[in-house]
Amino acid sequence: QVQLVESGGGSVQSGGSLRLSCAASEYTLPPHCMAWFRQGPGKEREGVATIEPDGSTNYADSVKGRFTISQDNAKNTLYLQMNSLNPEDTAMYYCAADERWCPALVGKPYEFRYWGQGTRVTVSS
Repeated sequence: QVQLVESGGGSVQSGGSLRLSCAASEYTLPPHCMAWFRQGPGKEREGVATIEPDGSTNYADSVKGRFTISQDNAKNTLYLQMNSLNPEDTAMYYCAADERWCPALVGKPYEFRYWGQGTRVTVSS
């Protein structure tokens, strides 16, 4: 069982930045694929970015060039640096993990076994 705990959400004005963190624990073997998902008001949960242990990443088209996913293996922590935020980025952001290889793209929720409780991001215009 993998425990994931997100932090770093908050309220920011359009054009601002936030950095989300996800601390992973309680695992026997480290997960292979780590990811960020988000779910906006009235929307389905969507993939934002994934990262493999070798640092390979994938991003949703909507966040390319603005968001950066990274991980600190020594600290068992996943990050999402979000720049140039706009109101469309308003959502609950979730950290996810799975023992398998990352999907070819950012993936679907059913492809990830472990989930955090989420951290809310609100961007005002």
